[in-house]
Amino acid sequence: MAENKALFLDRDGTLIRDAHYLKDPKKVEIIQGISEALHEARHLGYLLFMHTNQSGIARGYYDWSDVHACNKKMFQDFGWPKDFFTEICIAPEEPTATEGYRKPSPKFEFEMIEKFELNPRKCWVVGDKWIDPQTGLKASMRGALVKTGKPITIEMQKQAASEEVPIYENIAEFAKKEVLLNV
Repeated sequence: MAENKALFLDRDGTLIRDAHYLKDPKKVEIIQGISEALHEARHLGYLLFMHTNQSGIARGYYDWSDVHACNKKMFQDFGWPKDFFTEICIAPEEPTATEGYRKPSPKFEFEMIEKFELNPRKCWVVGDKWIDPQTGLKASMRGALVKTGKPITIEMQKQAASEEVPIYENIAEFAKKEVLLNV
């Protein structure tokens, strides 16, 4: 049985402040305090993946080079090496797309389970919108919400409670309670 564990992290509202259709690297604002937690998770053997929906590409608001420039700025600001994430999935599809990698599709997670022999029960999908943990649940992973992006509504809180999806202030708190204490 596969024993590898991983964290699948949303970008906007989870690693960096949410900015509506972010295309300007100058507007990238990292969320302080999470880099150390992610370094520790890597040290504990977690593979790190970033899975981000970027419908602005399909909508023509920006292009791939804009997304890559913003990612590059994020990496620079965090001080991360280019290979910090094991793999990155940028889903360019519009919200109405039924095929592809756009969350809540778990296509990327399933591919990574296969490629890296991940144990889904030891993996998490974390983000600021319900589609993030929903993606994880669809891939038989755990899911968590963070409060650093879109507001978490009463409806989301109820859904999270019914699906056993914890809610944390940020990635650092998530890592402290779910990663560091469960080694």
